[in-house]
Amino acid sequence: MTELRRSLGVFDAVVIGLGAMVGAGIFAALGPAAQAAGTGLLPALGLAAVVAYCNATASARLAVVYPASGGTYVYGRERLGPFWGYLAGWGFVVGKTASCAAMALTVGAYVWPGQAHAVAVAAVVALTAVNYGGMQKSARVTRVIVAAVLAVLAGVVAVCLGSGGADWGRLGGGATGGLSGLLQAAGLLFFAFAGYARIATLGEEVRDPERTIPRAVPLALGIALVVYAAVAVAVLSVLGAGGLADATAPLADAVRAAGHPGLVPVVRAGAALAALGSLLALILGVSRTTLAMARDGHLPRQLAAVHPRNQVPHHAELAVGAVVAVLAATVDVRGAIGFSSFGVLVYYAIANASAWTLDSGVKGRVVTGVGLSGCVVLAFALPTSSVLTGAAVLALGAAVYGVRRRFTPSS
Repeated sequence: MTELRRSLGVFDAVVIGLGAMVGAGIFAALGPAAQAAGTGLLPALGLAAVVAYCNATASARLAVVYPASGGTYVYGRERLGPFWGYLAGWGFVVGKTASCAAMALTVGAYVWPGQAHAVAVAAVVALTAVNYGGMQKSARVTRVIVAAVLAVLAGVVAVCLGSGGADWGRLGGGATGGLSGLLQAAGLLFFAFAGYARIATLGEEVRDPERTIPRAVPLALGIALVVYAAVAVAVLSVLGAGGLADATAPLADAVRAAGHPGLVPVVRAGAALAALGSLLALILGVSRTTLAMARDGHLPRQLAAVHPRNQVPHHAELAVGAVVAVLAATVDVRGAIGFSSFGVLVYYAIANASAWTLDSGVKGRVVTGVGLSGCVVLAFALPTSSVLTGAAVLALGAAVYGVRRRFTPSS
């Protein structure tokens, strides 16, 4: 058996998308974004949302045509040619594997800072076991995590906006970081939205994909945007752009500044749960792209095996879990995965370019054109180190592809 079971309806698809989006990023990304954009944080969030919407539309259209595991790897391969699909898959698998380890270490840092590596490995093992048990088990765990994280975020918004320290005047004032700061902040905030693609990556496991995916993707994205906007407004109203830029744990600092220091442990627990939800979704996405690449021989074909009972890519899941566990046990990659940010934007640029080739009217071309140009602009607006590292990783992948083609031209 080589195909996966179609078990996800609209609700579970939306929840998995939210689990990937409403992750630890919202607990940490607001600070660096405010540092870049200053009082332009909210416009930067809006810009990131526009690019994410265009990408989501492109991904949803492609997923309807190609409802298979692998996401943009499949779309690029089918619409642009094998190399572009491979490049998208390479950037995703390499970058997101590092992201998995970083997210696992984030869980460890929140749960038990003194034993972050041990907790990270335990989290990877536990979530790999959940995924191995089947998609429905993964969906059930994600529902619990998303509900808990949304409850914590709702509490943060209520506490901040209901405090005497909230000042609406802190929300305005123009983008003090200038255009470059605005674009860099949008690039940083974009990745908080990137999880909607998990729905498309799992296209082979979605029931009635022609109807489910076009509904689930915008729903998940819309809910995430409302949540992010509410949290950003609440935190800005208490800390202001300057205070937010200096905060190491923005949401915890905002709750403390609002006069409720007793809620800080709850916020930290919410951040740990959010990181777990992101890690679960990341492992799902990487293993499915690994499955698709293994089917085409770009990775060992043994990784394309599907479990006969659970109907999951169990070899790919175990391999991804093992690599992530080793990384989480031995290396602190939280500060060394800038290439992942660059790679994700290239990944979505390829998705938009693939969608451009579909037959569509003026509206479809405008949306994909905005998405493609937005990805390119935001990618090169990232910090120079992220751009250079990301470009080097993609160049390495292209070199590997070239070597394989040279010595195995029939593959």
